[in-house]
Amino acid sequence: MRTIAALMLAALSMTSLCARADDAVAVKRLSELLNQAQTITARFSQLTLDGSGTQLQETAGELALKRPGLFRWHTDEPQQQLLVSNGEKVWLYDPDLEQVTIQTLDKRLTHTPALLLSGDVSQIQENFEISHKEGGDVVDFTLKPKAKDSLFDSLRLSFRNGVVNDMQLIDTIGQRTNILFLNVKMNEKLDIKQFTFEVPEGTDVIEE
Repeated sequence: MRTIAALMLAALSMTSLCARADDAVAVKRLSELLNQAQTITARFSQLTLDGSGTQLQETAGELALKRPGLFRWHTDEPQQQLLVSNGEKVWLYDPDLEQVTIQTLDKRLTHTPALLLSGDVSQIQENFEISHKEGGDVVDFTLKPKAKDSLFDSLRLSFRNGVVNDMQLIDTIGQRTNILFLNVKMNEKLDIKQFTFEVPEGTDVIEE
């Protein structure tokens, strides 16, 4: 019995070691891909589905980001919104409501996909369990938040030929948000002023 128990313990230990090794490989690969793009600009299309697959919302827009922590995520009309971060604060502006919400940047990277792409890899590793698979010119990463109060249950991030291609977020009730990135440009010089937000006169300000 002692021999069987010892073998089982050894097998469990090997499984744990292999899992950690796989995580380390995934983190290293994700770090390589994110680090090669210090800035990104792109168009995006975003589709949100409920747990049964019924379409809830479809939007499009533009993003710009500069690592680490600077981003601008603008959704086109008729559901226009603007999300901006200067690395310390996040502004969410709704021009239709004439309202802006200001928050301290959440270092757990759960605010927005743009923040994940613009984040520090060490922060990503600290807050997510990461696995990956590669096939041809596509690399898929699956990220599961370690915190129980995360805004989503899992996130898949895909790269094609070394360039970010798409992302899928699944929340705790099964709602899915699919984001496709288009016309992606990397490492172009960006105007740093676009990563701050001046509150328009007459806008209601909510600070959290």
